[in-house]
Amino acid sequence: MQVTVIIPTYNEAENLPRLVSAIFSLPIRGIKLLIVDDNSPDGTGRIADDLARENPGRLEVVHRTGKLGLRTAYLEGFKLAIARGAEAVGQMDADFSHDPARLVELVAALQTADVAFGSRYVPGGSVDEQWPLWRKGLSAFGNFYARTILGFSLRDVTTGYRLWRREAILGMPLERIQSSGYVFLVEMAYIAWCLKYRTAQVPIYFADRRFGKSKMSLKIQLEAAFRIWQVRWHFRDLRRKGASGRLLIEGLP
Repeated sequence: MQVTVIIPTYNEAENLPRLVSAIFSLPIRGIKLLIVDDNSPDGTGRIADDLARENPGRLEVVHRTGKLGLRTAYLEGFKLAIARGAEAVGQMDADFSHDPARLVELVAALQTADVAFGSRYVPGGSVDEQWPLWRKGLSAFGNFYARTILGFSLRDVTTGYRLWRREAILGMPLERIQSSGYVFLVEMAYIAWCLKYRTAQVPIYFADRRFGKSKMSLKIQLEAAFRIWQVRWHFRDLRRKGASGRLLIEGLP
């Protein structure tokens, strides 16, 4: 299975070389990377170009004119990865909050699933042990809030660590997705559930970023709380009545 992992970047100059090295050292044959950089002022785009020259045919870079958001970064990435022949397309952060090693389990999960989610909230999953209680509570409540409003069974609906089969991406009404912030992740998960995709949940440890500054803010959190209701309304035609979803795997050993 040819896997392409999309990694949006903005000011990730310290992290990107380490991340690329870690991913290319994994026992995943033919894995490729697609870096989508939003004109990072710290030179991330230039570093990505250097890495592409060092890894011809394995790493490609998309340069954008500015900070255009998570939604458009991934939508552009999906389109390009599919056009390049990817059989599976991944999503992950560039800041090492997602352990690259878990890609092995995510790829394995696609043997029986259409989409595999790296989950903090299934047995074996967890969040950074250094987080204060209020931050752990906020993360857990955000997931509970979204799951309750949308009424679906995934335990971690805001996770950004995912792997999709090619056919699953092609079956998604991507042109209908409206969210531009982190709710984009919830929106995609909800559509997959509405379409009865087979889902796997692979436990992950979500670490706080090692270098750089977090992009999360109160404004983003408030926008997310409001947008959840809009997602429910916007996809009311896809919503299944009385279905529990096709959840295959709560946790892998």
